[in-house]
Amino acid sequence: MNEISKVAIDEAPVTADRIPVAAYVSADYVRLEKERLWPRVWQMACREEEIPRPGDYYTYDIADESISVVRRQDGAIAAYHNVCPHRGRRLTAGCGRTAKFHCKYHGWQWTLDGKPAEIVDREDWGGSLQDEEVTLQPVKVGHWGGWVWINMDPGSESLEEFLGEAKTILDPYEIDKMRYVWRKRIVMPCNWKTAQEAFMEGYHVQTTHRQLLPYHDDYTFSRAHGKHAMFGYAPTALFGLPSPRISDQSGDIRKGLYEFNREIWDTLKATATEEMLAAGKRLMELPESATPYEVLGAFGQFHREEAAKSGRPFPDLTVEQMMAAGTDWNLFPNMVFLQQPTNLLGYRARPNGDDPDSCLFEVYVLERFAPGQEPKVEVEDGGSDWRAIDWGLILEQDFQNMEEVQKGMKSRAMKVARPNPVKEIEVSNFHRVYHDYVGSAG
Repeated sequence: MNEISKVAIDEAPVTADRIPVAAYVSADYVRLEKERLWPRVWQMACREEEIPRPGDYYTYDIADESISVVRRQDGAIAAYHNVCPHRGRRLTAGCGRTAKFHCKYHGWQWTLDGKPAEIVDREDWGGSLQDEEVTLQPVKVGHWGGWVWINMDPGSESLEEFLGEAKTILDPYEIDKMRYVWRKRIVMPCNWKTAQEAFMEGYHVQTTHRQLLPYHDDYTFSRAHGKHAMFGYAPTALFGLPSPRISDQSGDIRKGLYEFNREIWDTLKATATEEMLAAGKRLMELPESATPYEVLGAFGQFHREEAAKSGRPFPDLTVEQMMAAGTDWNLFPNMVFLQQPTNLLGYRARPNGDDPDSCLFEVYVLERFAPGQEPKVEVEDGGSDWRAIDWGLILEQDFQNMEEVQKGMKSRAMKVARPNPVKEIEVSNFHRVYHDYVGSAG
């Protein structure tokens, strides 16, 4: 057993309320992830609409690996290891459109099917260079939710098997019919796990986002679904009424529900929409005697009606389906999102080279749009200073935590984190699955 393997295997096991902290700060874990995690797991690479035409490509980089995802001439999507089999130069960077893959080092070319189209001075090999030896190596591709997924392990389980119950629970949201509203990215001064875990529980709202408590019962539950997990709010945790942490929950839920959505819209521009604000304003049409559940039911109906006015299709979701789906999901390993009937707030965190103390972090919003009304959205890049662009109050509050958590994980006093075993199962389940991958060579 090599020393790197020993690090993972000898550590204290992950439980619902104990997580060893070495994986956040140790370079050994960066190497373990490159060997045992990223090459073996399904990962979201891009949205299908990012490569709509034949020849459109997207370059997905993860650790030391790079994958070229491309729309072929027949309309199907393929993915290849982004490396020239001649001398190893990468073929694509970023996104763009091409008729053929082209190596800028010696001029070799490949079709969008990955087959060699031009090998300069091929006769120099005297007939010994076979096409199959220099064909681009394919990577498995899957489709779900409008995302293109890749897996570098040819023997892996299917994407459907990997998603498991999560797919069944989330399918009614029709995420594949949503499109980008805004996209931002940053290099964050924390480990990729620290970054994504800031958005994998609602337990922090009562302190970090305390401004929401006047119209938001913040008490949550969390639940694992195989490799993936979620958190949600109990049916008794009524949006629009104050948190029991600060009051007896008296008040006008009609006004409180509107104020909650207005606060989220003003300080996040996500998880609420203009149609939801319009629906909230209409709640004052209801009598003061309306019960909280009558108000919430009316809000759902008004939301549907306002969405219809805007030509935005509303999925055929039942209350039971929304309760089962909860609020927030981690699709292992590095995808986190909060879904609503007509919108989604998503996060993706990836390693930044071999540095365990920084990561590439992306935030994006998807919404349903009337046909032909989808906006053209560019990525806003904040470089290495998240304060360089406007994130809104809520994300700024989260980012301050992420930076300070990473510093704290390095303390000699910090051996294990103690997640809440009720509200932070999404976090501890992630680490259970993560350690299953990095702690075994198989």
